[in-house]
This record gives sequence, structure tokens and C-alpha cells, in this order.
Amino acid sequence: MTIRRAVEKDVDKICELLSQVLEIHAKIRPDIFISGTTKYTHDELVEMFKNDEKPIYVAVDENDAVLGYAFCALKNQPFSNNMVPFTSLFIDDLCVDASARGQHIGEQLFEHVKSEAKRLGCYEVTLNVWEGNDSARGFYDKMGLKVKESMMEFILK
Repeated sequence: MTIRRAVEKDVDKICELLSQVLEIHAKIRPDIFISGTTKYTHDELVEMFKNDEKPIYVAVDENDAVLGYAFCALKNQPFSNNMVPFTSLFIDDLCVDASARGQHIGEQLFEHVKSEAKRLGCYEVTLNVWEGNDSARGFYDKMGLKVKESMMEFILK
């Protein structure tokens, strides 16, 4: 397995994986996520592949077929003037194809993101996990991530 930056020929498989992730989220939060959709369109993805501030990494097999991805974004901190300035590499989305899970592809993608963050001079790697996505939470716990902050909501219906 190899991990590389995503390119245009990867779009269809990435769209399929985005759909897998969306369905997980739609089951957890049908009040927010629309089943049968994806986060990005084909054209949006092609443009995103060119953005060095938002790298997308893909894990590919020996035939260069996509097995998983990690959407990332460089973020400059702080959000206020009472914080020390630093750069984070934010994982916007990480997915391994359902048919390829259990092969440690997610671990390798996460380790690659950590290496890239170090190479880019980042202070940390961050991400968000939806409450109720227990498998993702378990994976990130296993990878050594710790809760940094909690976001809470009160739904007004």
C-alpha cells in the first residue's frame, strides 16, 4: 500500500467513500445529514486536489486503486489574541472503504498525516468526531488522540 496526494483519476472512488461516510452520519444525525448525498461534488473535488492548504491524501493498493482517504486542512491558530500562535493540521474527514477495513489502512493514513504535519511544522493534528460515531471515536482513541474541547448543542424545535 502507498499513500499519496489525490489526483483527478481518484475522484469517482473518493465520491463513493464520501457516500459511505455520509450514510454513517445520516444514521447518527438524520436531522442534519441528508442520506444519498455527498459532502463535495466531482468538480469541487477536482479543484480541491490543487489546493496545498487543504491536502487530500489517498491510500492506494498495488494497482493504484483508492482504499481510503484523509482530507486535511492547514489552520493557523489562535482564534483570539490571548493564545500562542501555531499551525494545526486539521483532519476534515478520514475514511477507509468498508470492504478494506481491518487491514490497518486507517492507521497508516493517520500516521502519514502526522508525518506530514511534522514536515509542515505544525504543532498538532486535530479533528472532530460526531457524538454517536463510536467506531470512529474508538479508532481515534486507539491512535492516541485526546479530547481537546467539547461542542454542545441545544436543538430548537
